Amino acid sequence: MFTRQNNPIIKLVTGLLLLLSASFVSAGPLTDLDGNPAAISDYSGKGKWLVVMFWASDCHICNKEAHQYVDMQARHKDGNISVLGITTDGLSNKAAAKAFIKEHKLNFPNLIGSLEDIAGMYYDLTGNQWIGTPTFFIYTPEGKLRIADAGAIPAKIIEDFIEENSVASAE
Repeated sequence: MFTRQNNPIIKLVTGLLLLLSASFVSAGPLTDLDGNPAAISDYSGKGKWLVVMFWASDCHICNKEAHQYVDMQARHKDGNISVLGITTDGLSNKAAAKAFIKEHKLNFPNLIGSLEDIAGMYYDLTGNQWIGTPTFFIYTPEGKLRIADAGAIPAKIIEDFIEENSVASAE
Protein backbone atom coordinates (compact mmCIF):
# COMPACT_ATOMS: atom_id res chain seq x y z
CA MET A 1 0.00 0.00 0.00
CA PHE A 2 1.26 3.46 -0.89
CA THR A 3 1.37 6.15 1.70
CA ARG A 4 1.85 9.81 0.98
CA GLN A 5 5.58 9.54 1.81
CA ASN A 6 6.37 6.59 -0.45
CA ASN A 7 3.95 7.10 -3.33
CA PRO A 8 6.09 7.20 -6.49
CA ILE A 9 3.64 9.47 -8.33
CA ILE A 10 3.73 12.05 -5.54
CA LYS A 11 7.53 11.83 -5.48
CA LEU A 12 7.66 12.33 -9.27
CA VAL A 13 5.26 15.29 -9.21
CA THR A 14 7.11 16.86 -6.28
CA GLY A 15 10.44 16.46 -8.09
CA LEU A 16 9.06 18.02 -11.27
CA LEU A 17 7.62 20.94 -9.32
CA LEU A 18 10.98 21.54 -7.66
CA LEU A 19 12.73 21.51 -11.04
CA LEU A 20 10.19 23.91 -12.54
CA SER A 21 10.32 26.27 -9.58
CA ALA A 22 14.13 26.37 -9.76
CA SER A 23 13.94 27.89 -13.23
CA PHE A 24 11.79 30.76 -11.93
CA VAL A 25 13.86 31.66 -8.89
CA SER A 26 15.31 35.12 -9.25
CA ALA A 27 19.03 35.44 -9.53
CA GLY A 28 21.11 35.62 -6.41
CA PRO A 29 23.98 38.00 -6.06
CA LEU A 30 27.24 37.78 -7.88
CA THR A 31 30.40 38.44 -5.93
CA ASP A 32 33.92 39.39 -6.78
CA LEU A 33 36.54 36.76 -6.03
CA ASP A 34 37.04 38.23 -2.55
CA GLY A 35 33.39 37.55 -1.72
CA ASN A 36 32.17 41.15 -1.96
CA PRO A 37 28.70 41.57 -3.52
CA ALA A 38 28.87 42.81 -7.10
CA ALA A 39 26.63 43.24 -10.13
CA ILE A 40 26.98 43.92 -13.83
CA SER A 41 25.46 47.35 -13.16
CA ASP A 42 28.60 48.20 -11.15
CA TYR A 43 30.51 48.07 -14.46
CA SER A 44 27.98 49.11 -17.12
CA GLY A 45 26.82 52.59 -18.01
CA LYS A 46 30.21 54.13 -17.34
CA GLY A 47 30.59 55.75 -20.77
CA LYS A 48 32.24 52.69 -22.38
CA TRP A 49 30.87 49.67 -24.17
CA LEU A 50 30.93 46.71 -21.78
CA VAL A 51 31.60 43.21 -23.08
CA VAL A 52 30.57 40.61 -20.51
CA MET A 53 32.07 37.20 -21.08
CA PHE A 54 30.43 34.36 -19.13
CA TRP A 55 32.93 31.54 -18.74
CA ALA A 56 33.63 28.34 -16.85
CA SER A 57 37.03 26.96 -15.94
CA ASP A 58 36.18 23.61 -17.53
CA CYS A 59 34.77 25.11 -20.76
CA HIS A 60 36.99 24.04 -23.66
CA ILE A 61 36.03 27.01 -25.85
CA CYS A 62 36.52 29.47 -22.96
CA ASN A 63 40.02 28.10 -22.39
CA LYS A 64 40.82 28.26 -26.09
CA GLU A 65 39.57 31.83 -26.66
CA ALA A 66 40.24 33.68 -23.39
CA HIS A 67 43.37 35.27 -24.86
CA GLN A 68 41.24 37.16 -27.41
CA TYR A 69 39.46 39.06 -24.63
CA VAL A 70 42.70 39.70 -22.75
CA ASP A 71 44.05 41.24 -25.98
CA MET A 72 40.83 43.20 -26.56
CA GLN A 73 40.96 44.62 -23.03
CA ALA A 74 44.59 45.63 -23.54
CA ARG A 75 43.87 47.27 -26.92
CA HIS A 76 40.96 49.29 -25.55
CA LYS A 77 42.15 49.98 -22.00
CA ASP A 78 42.11 53.71 -22.63
CA GLY A 79 39.43 53.54 -25.33
CA ASN A 80 35.72 52.84 -25.44
CA ILE A 81 35.54 49.12 -24.53
CA SER A 82 35.83 47.32 -21.20
CA VAL A 83 35.63 43.60 -20.57
CA LEU A 84 34.05 41.95 -17.54
CA GLY A 85 34.28 38.23 -16.90
CA ILE A 86 31.67 36.25 -14.99
CA THR A 87 32.43 32.66 -14.11
CA THR A 88 29.73 30.08 -13.56
CA ASP A 89 32.11 28.03 -11.41
CA GLY A 90 30.41 29.13 -8.18
CA LEU A 91 32.06 29.68 -4.82
CA SER A 92 32.49 25.95 -4.31
CA ASN A 93 34.81 25.92 -7.32
CA LYS A 94 36.53 29.25 -6.68
CA ALA A 95 40.00 27.67 -6.74
CA ALA A 96 39.44 26.47 -10.31
CA ALA A 97 38.19 29.95 -11.29
CA LYS A 98 41.27 31.59 -9.80
CA ALA A 99 43.50 29.08 -11.60
CA PHE A 100 41.77 29.92 -14.92
CA ILE A 101 42.31 33.64 -14.31
CA LYS A 102 45.98 33.08 -13.49
CA GLU A 103 46.61 30.66 -16.36
CA HIS A 104 45.07 32.99 -18.96
CA LYS A 105 46.37 36.18 -17.32
CA LEU A 106 42.92 37.77 -17.38
CA ASN A 107 43.48 41.51 -17.20
CA PHE A 108 39.87 42.48 -16.55
CA PRO A 109 37.61 42.20 -13.51
CA ASN A 110 35.90 38.87 -12.89
CA LEU A 111 32.84 38.04 -10.87
CA ILE A 112 31.65 34.65 -9.69
CA GLY A 113 28.23 33.12 -9.25
CA SER A 114 26.54 29.77 -9.20
CA LEU A 115 25.30 28.34 -12.47
CA GLU A 116 21.75 28.45 -11.12
CA ASP A 117 21.97 32.13 -10.18
CA ILE A 118 23.55 33.07 -13.50
CA ALA A 119 20.93 31.11 -15.44
CA GLY A 120 18.23 32.95 -13.47
CA MET A 121 19.88 36.30 -14.11
CA TYR A 122 20.17 35.49 -17.82
CA TYR A 123 16.46 34.65 -17.96
CA ASP A 124 15.53 37.80 -16.03
CA LEU A 125 17.54 39.99 -18.43
CA THR A 126 16.76 38.28 -21.74
CA GLY A 127 13.59 36.23 -21.31
CA ASN A 128 15.50 33.23 -22.69
CA GLN A 129 16.82 30.06 -21.12
CA TRP A 130 20.53 29.82 -20.34
CA ILE A 131 22.41 27.66 -22.86
CA GLY A 132 25.96 27.57 -21.51
CA THR A 133 29.43 29.01 -21.78
CA PRO A 134 30.78 30.97 -23.38
CA THR A 135 27.98 33.51 -23.47
CA PHE A 136 28.33 37.22 -24.14
CA PHE A 137 26.44 40.35 -23.19
CA ILE A 138 27.26 43.66 -24.82
CA TYR A 139 26.14 46.82 -23.05
CA THR A 140 26.07 50.29 -24.60
CA PRO A 141 28.06 53.10 -22.96
CA GLU A 142 24.75 54.19 -21.40
CA GLY A 143 24.30 50.77 -19.76
CA LYS A 144 21.62 49.28 -22.04
CA LEU A 145 21.90 45.57 -22.79
CA ARG A 146 22.25 45.49 -26.56
CA ILE A 147 23.26 41.88 -27.28
CA ALA A 148 22.98 38.57 -25.47
CA ASP A 149 24.51 35.70 -27.40
CA ALA A 150 25.47 32.16 -26.47
CA GLY A 151 28.50 30.63 -28.10
CA ALA A 152 31.92 31.72 -29.17
CA ILE A 153 32.18 35.17 -30.72
CA PRO A 154 35.56 36.25 -32.04
CA ALA A 155 36.73 39.48 -30.41
CA LYS A 156 37.16 41.08 -33.86
CA ILE A 157 33.42 40.67 -34.57
CA ILE A 158 32.58 42.32 -31.25
CA GLU A 159 35.01 45.16 -31.93
CA ASP A 160 33.58 45.67 -35.44
CA PHE A 161 30.02 45.71 -34.06
CA ILE A 162 30.96 48.29 -31.42
CA GLU A 163 32.81 50.44 -33.97
CA GLU A 164 29.85 50.39 -36.38
CA ASN A 165 27.37 51.19 -33.62
CA SER A 166 29.57 53.89 -32.10
CA VAL A 167 29.79 55.65 -35.47
CA ALA A 168 26.02 55.26 -36.05
CA SER A 169 25.16 56.74 -32.65
CA ALA A 170 27.60 59.64 -33.16
CA GLU A 171 25.94 60.68 -36.43
